[in-house]
Amino acid sequence: MQRIVSFLPSATEIACALGLHDAIVGITHECDYPPEIKKKPVVVRNALPIETMTQSEIDRAVAERMRSGQSLCQIDEALLRRLAPDLILTQDLCQVCAPSGNEVSQVLKALPHAPQILWLTPQSVSEIFDNVRELGAATGRIAEAERLIASCDERLARLRQRVANVTKRPRVFCMEWLDPVFVSGHWVPELVKFAGGVDELGRERGESVRVSWDEVVAWDPEVLVIMPCGFNLQQTMKQIWDVFGRYAAGTPHRFFELSAVKNNRVYAVDANSYFARPGPRVVEGAELLARLIHPEFFAGEPVPAEFTNAFQPVDVLLLQGALETEKDYYIERGAFVFTESYLRRRGYCCGSGCRHCPY
Repeated sequence: MQRIVSFLPSATEIACALGLHDAIVGITHECDYPPEIKKKPVVVRNALPIETMTQSEIDRAVAERMRSGQSLCQIDEALLRRLAPDLILTQDLCQVCAPSGNEVSQVLKALPHAPQILWLTPQSVSEIFDNVRELGAATGRIAEAERLIASCDERLARLRQRVANVTKRPRVFCMEWLDPVFVSGHWVPELVKFAGGVDELGRERGESVRVSWDEVVAWDPEVLVIMPCGFNLQQTMKQIWDVFGRYAAGTPHRFFELSAVKNNRVYAVDANSYFARPGPRVVEGAELLARLIHPEFFAGEPVPAEFTNAFQPVDVLLLQGALETEKDYYIERGAFVFTESYLRRRGYCCGSGCRHCPY
């Protein structure tokens, strides 16, 4: 059996979808799907403590490390030598997301024998499927790869058919970073098209780039989907409150000028699972976007189980500090006690030990 080390969460997902769980001997600290993969040895970790940093701090730290030529990932070379992989799965698309380019080349010099390297660097949905084929060919799982691709293609075809007759494609903005603001790139604008919307700020098949609030306000999205790269739903909700909440800044934020915000069509999503990783679950990402952009097509249908923790509408009034006694809080011995309803709508655990915390 091949010994596979994955430097990329999306590659880990693809490999597991092809039935290669037992062949994987090493992963990154971000590999968390399917859940049982988390038991594997961790070969790659973040060089930055991003769990304790704000979005602006992360942005500055990443820019500084890239300017100085420092890596954003730490590879456990001793562990990698012991694992002695036959195949390493990596990428050369984003220096932030995983080891890439020269980093991988340097590490290979320390290994006792040279493994095969499979570079997975897609920029579109079709190229994601090409990667599935390439991994299938490299591991003797060609038939499994074709079945997986056929299933994904069928789901996308059903989705396109469902939105084919839309009379209006709403203006959508997929926000890939909040502070500073970045637009989505690569395959995400394509997912918006599949879902019956249009995101002219997005860079289809291109890199996610920084934009000004003037540009965002000029586009004036009717649907705003907040999907910071690498963040799950709770983490995204916390970032929304940190950046746009009532106490985040001393002056009103231009965020509140957007039509999507005024009309309560702002959604936080689990970017880590459905948008940031170029694997099979981007199909579910397209299906989720369709529900957010065109809820009228799904009226009366139950939300699929896989989307239970995949998205949350942002309560704009709550974000602005509009609290109702009893509904959101009550006073006990002179202290505020937040209700479970408030904490659920806020969308994240603050770690303060709130009495009614549902998380």
